[in-house]
Amino acid sequence: MRIGVEEEFHIVEVETGLLVSRADTVLEKLPSPTFTTELQQATVETNSGVHTSLGDLYTDIVGTRRRLDAAATAHGLAAVAAGTVPLASTADIRPTAGYRYRRMVDQYRMVADEQLICGTHVHVDAPDRDLAVHIMCEVSPWLHVLLALSASSPFWLGADTGYASWRTMLWQRWPTAGPVACFADAAAYDTAVQGFIDSGVISDPGMIYYDIRPSAHQQTLELRICDACPRAETVVLVAGLFRALVTEARERLESTRLPTCGGRHEWLRAASWRAARSGLEGTLIDPYTRHEAPASQVVRALLRRVRPALEAAGDWQTVRDLTERALKEGSAAHRMRRTATAEDLLACTDLAIAETRGDTDRRRRPATGLDGHVTPLRRPAPDTPGTRPARIAGP
Repeated sequence: MRIGVEEEFHIVEVETGLLVSRADTVLEKLPSPTFTTELQQATVETNSGVHTSLGDLYTDIVGTRRRLDAAATAHGLAAVAAGTVPLASTADIRPTAGYRYRRMVDQYRMVADEQLICGTHVHVDAPDRDLAVHIMCEVSPWLHVLLALSASSPFWLGADTGYASWRTMLWQRWPTAGPVACFADAAAYDTAVQGFIDSGVISDPGMIYYDIRPSAHQQTLELRICDACPRAETVVLVAGLFRALVTEARERLESTRLPTCGGRHEWLRAASWRAARSGLEGTLIDPYTRHEAPASQVVRALLRRVRPALEAAGDWQTVRDLTERALKEGSAAHRMRRTATAEDLLACTDLAIAETRGDTDRRRRPATGLDGHVTPLRRPAPDTPGTRPARIAGP
């Protein structure tokens, strides 16, 4: 099955690390629809091509990030792939122009004003919408594990939240966000969506913000639960695991057409909360037992479940290696919090910028302004270890 990724990036000022409303400036010379706007002017969204190989997806993501970085750097700015950035003020951020965004700001007020968050969205082919709706139900019990792997938002407006993914807490304030229910078929799902629109709670199907959904404009299933990921390798890991989950569920349902999830999803919100609170550094809820278990145990249970699908796609070695690296080195939230504790929040931002760029250490490249002047950059503490990007192999 083919796969594609949408990534959201914060735009920060290099010198101060502050979130700024400069998306239009960054986007001036970048092509649409690969690069586009979001609700707030502090965010840029990128869209990958459609791929069958994780190696090709990785190459695409890295190339797109480099183009975005070059555009931002030219203006003394940087792009950060993380659920939230450490240094921001809601008073300093402007919404993007346009009727739809203006209506959202007027309708949802502080929920929209504080939408200073970024996510990673993964699309997997699902041409049969009835089957897609059934797959959505089947894979939902495992999505919080993908959230834990992506967790990258421990800070909010200059404070440590105590969470690995504070973005999740902010995101779930929207009326249609969070776990999705089970539906008999696509018609039942579409009726529920239209009911939200008719009620006036949302204005269009694009405002269905479930953790997973049939895309409103493509023949895909779309994963929406994850934070934006500083490392491109984490995006590939999440994408590979999600495709394998969808593949496993699709093959099972195509052979039996009998759902196995039972439809009892009342515990999924609690599972998402647990993942948002702990990331990879605490416990997660085991979908088999619905009891808490060490995060490493639950992640490896997911890996065992989807191994046949990963092997069939030629993804097993890549996904296994990336999973073990993630468990060894911890979540992005853990790395960011460790850096902030050892130094400060600006150093934490430096780390997120470097990982977004794919740098092997935390030193940020000189940012040149329009006049060609090189902006002085802070350097990390000499004993701070760098990170070595994992090799992503194609099938």
